[in-house]
Amino acid sequence: MMGARAGLISIVAIGLLHAGAVSLNATEPLGMDVSPRQSVAPTNLRIRVHVEPSSDNRALEVSADSVLYYRSSRVQLDGAESPRTISFDIANAPAGDYEVIGTLISSAGRQRAVVRRHVSVIGSGGR
Repeated sequence: MMGARAGLISIVAIGLLHAGAVSLNATEPLGMDVSPRQSVAPTNLRIRVHVEPSSDNRALEVSADSVLYYRSSRVQLDGAESPRTISFDIANAPAGDYEVIGTLISSAGRQRAVVRRHVSVIGSGGR
């Protein structure tokens, strides 16, 4: 019984490490972490967007969308001189299933990359 429990703990730990890992290279210009991925309302969401530096990076837009709530932010980027990680916070997010989308915009005003994450905020009554 103890061996099975230790094995389960190892599997969960490895899964958590992989879930939080972000690696960027020339084929992956954009990555995103959202935490917590599941919580009870109201909750504070922290969104960290990881951007691979490029002279073509001009803007980053992040949105969080559920049936009853929508929030978005757009920041200008200074090409290859922009920060590699940009953080956004959403305070007191109400219950809902959210699609969080990060969009990297080029100097021509076009989407360079898009990344999506799902977040579930459960109401205090369990919905």
